[in-house]
Amino acid sequence: MNGDRCHGLAVAGAAATDRLSAFDSDSVTVTIVTVTSPTPSGPLHGVRVVELVGIGPGPFAAMMLADLGADVIRVDRPGGGALRVAPPERDILGRGRPSVALNLKSDRGRDTVLRLVEPADILIEGFRPGVAERLGIGPKDCHARNPRLVYGRMTGWGQDGPLSSTAGHDINYIAVAGGLDPIGRAGGPPQVPINLLGDFGGGALYLVAGVLAALTHARQSGEGQVVDAAITDGVAHLLSMIVSMQQSGAWNTRRGTNLLDTGAPFYDVYETSDGRWMSVGGLEPQFWAAMEATLAEHGVDDLPDRNDIAQWGALRERLAAVFVTKTQAEWTEIFAPTDACVAPVLPLDEAPHHPHNAARGTYVEHEGLMQPAPAPRFSATPATLTTPPARPGAQTREALAAWGIDDVDELIADGIAVQK
Repeated sequence: MNGDRCHGLAVAGAAATDRLSAFDSDSVTVTIVTVTSPTPSGPLHGVRVVELVGIGPGPFAAMMLADLGADVIRVDRPGGGALRVAPPERDILGRGRPSVALNLKSDRGRDTVLRLVEPADILIEGFRPGVAERLGIGPKDCHARNPRLVYGRMTGWGQDGPLSSTAGHDINYIAVAGGLDPIGRAGGPPQVPINLLGDFGGGALYLVAGVLAALTHARQSGEGQVVDAAITDGVAHLLSMIVSMQQSGAWNTRRGTNLLDTGAPFYDVYETSDGRWMSVGGLEPQFWAAMEATLAEHGVDDLPDRNDIAQWGALRERLAAVFVTKTQAEWTEIFAPTDACVAPVLPLDEAPHHPHNAARGTYVEHEGLMQPAPAPRFSATPATLTTPPARPGAQTREALAAWGIDDVDELIADGIAVQK
């Protein structure tokens, strides 16, 4: 990515020992799925990917490709990267593929990467524009070895434009793309959606979509190409519905006054008596009617008319007064059997234990880590978790050999490759 960047990613590192009181009942059994390391499978089984390790969206994209069955080889710097969100062995973004450590500034290190490219289908990198070219592993260098290669480039600003060579962080990219200003409450500043919107939504997922689309083309035509995945482009694309609403007069630029930005009291969060929160999302009339009926069963039958915008302030105050009378667990139990679109706001360490997440195996315990399971799901070629995250260079010898590099011992002896 462009420059050294910080990321606000928090990952549940271990299963919580206490279950949520809202989910403790005789009728509900919460089971966390534990998986072992199976043989790789998934819809991308047989696809070979070279990952030149960056941070944030690049590793997430490589993780997703590995989750879906691709054979990914992770090329790290000999000393690892400067920015770490967790110890390498606990960094979930590194799961599912072996790590090799190569000195890319050496001629033999560069040549080793190009030899890895020869049998590969996809390469992904997250350098600033021009860096890969200066290292001798840019698109032209790689396509000279493998014309069918899909060369995926992950940056914040893109490969061209006046900002392309400057440093940036997720917060800067979403700000310029138009994604940050609308998020927040009326009268307050923009609120930062951690790095979900930029790095992972507008960045990594667009890189994955792009390289897989280009791979389809390459297999049909024999022609590889470069995929320029810029976070600014992806975030702008994600804003398509909001842009449509804005141009149709259904969205204004005053933050926190619209239907989906906490402007509507029936699409917001409310604090409970134990300091937790409930999410309310009854947008459609039938769902709001279900909420009204449920509250009426518990003595609340005086909600202001939500169809009268002039009453929205009063409705918000009334809902706040209602929700603060019970705990989150109590409200969860009350609304669970309804279509009122009311759900508890769960902290990361509690989300794996929600009955729905537990039943679907949305989070799994694998190799000592509680982590999100691969997504999406496939009926014929299910994705599986395989190897755990590894230290940079932990599998240099065996991984390079498996990819056909026959002089691994010499590379290690000469310091070009590093086996940790």
